[in-house]
Amino acid sequence: MPPLRRLFGPMFITAGVLHFAIPKPFESIVPDYLPAHRELVQISGVVEIVAGAATMHPRTRRWGRLLSVATLIGVFPSNVNMALHPERHPVPGGRRTLIARLPLQGLLVLWARRAS
Repeated sequence: MPPLRRLFGPMFITAGVLHFAIPKPFESIVPDYLPAHRELVQISGVVEIVAGAATMHPRTRRWGRLLSVATLIGVFPSNVNMALHPERHPVPGGRRTLIARLPLQGLLVLWARRAS
């Protein structure tokens, strides 16, 4: 497996662990219309850890791919929420940066599909 493909699982696991290590930034991007922000962040963190680990083993790779792709699609509303509320999420470049990063989610989906 090429090196870039091998990095997906560890990257996804790291992202999941960060949901527990520094939950506040993740909670802040959950859309207001969704309840239980902390619980949603914890659930998505667990799912990212499980999906990332699953992509790293041949017997669970296909399942891990599907779970990773579903997770990336499921958290996309949080990325849209950030772009809609740039005043809550100050980043260099402001709204333009937040909008420009939306297509990156599609690249992550492609990476998940190819990594597994």
